[in-house]
Amino acid sequence: MKTTEYIANTIDRLPKGYVFTYTDFITEVNKKQAVIKALNRMAVSGKIAKLAKGKYYKPENTPFGNLEPSQFQVVKDLLEDDGKTIGYLTGYSIYNQLGLTSQVSNTIQIGRNEIRPVLQRDRYIIKFIKQKNTITKENIPLLQLLDAIRYIKKIPDSDASSACLRFITLLKNLSEKEINTLVRLSQKYPPATRALLGALLEEIGVMQFQEVLQKSLNPITKYKRSGVDRVLKASEKWNLL
Repeated sequence: MKTTEYIANTIDRLPKGYVFTYTDFITEVNKKQAVIKALNRMAVSGKIAKLAKGKYYKPENTPFGNLEPSQFQVVKDLLEDDGKTIGYLTGYSIYNQLGLTSQVSNTIQIGRNEIRPVLQRDRYIIKFIKQKNTITKENIPLLQLLDAIRYIKKIPDSDASSACLRFITLLKNLSEKEINTLVRLSQKYPPATRALLGALLEEIGVMQFQEVLQKSLNPITKYKRSGVDRVLKASEKWNLL
């Protein structure tokens, strides 16, 4: 089978919006330059679309035009390395998913232990947030929640009180084991994040983690989180102003 024919047949079997590079074909074809040329020809013809240098995807045609790949597909090579999880979508990329805003941003934020400079792929700006905890597939949802609590003032089209109401709902859906893990992970976050988490947990009546959170805070430090007092009755106790 010719290189072009093999690539075309393989792409036909890929799901719409799947992002791939020439390396997805090299192991089978073993002709790097031929693969690159074939992919570029397909991009020019419109069979596939080019996301960035060396990155392509299979577009999904709709009456409103071509649908772009999901944000996960756009950055999946920055989230895993040889099968190991090294990053996760966070910030602007998950506020909508968590029900904190209706907006969808062109900025993709990634939490990683080792960050790197800002990237641009197609219309997306990719930024990195330093994560001090070990990242696992299991704790990613909890890290995303902690990141949202940390950056509560940066959630677009939202205010602190409405964000707190949503956090309360999300926390109520966690098991005791998950909340225990959440509190443990929060120890590597800034004090203001732990203070707000403490007030949120107290609001839903989860009191068994209060002592460990309070002991991690300086009792005379104040944290500026304007608006949370409209929802959290214990905001003053946690020095949230």
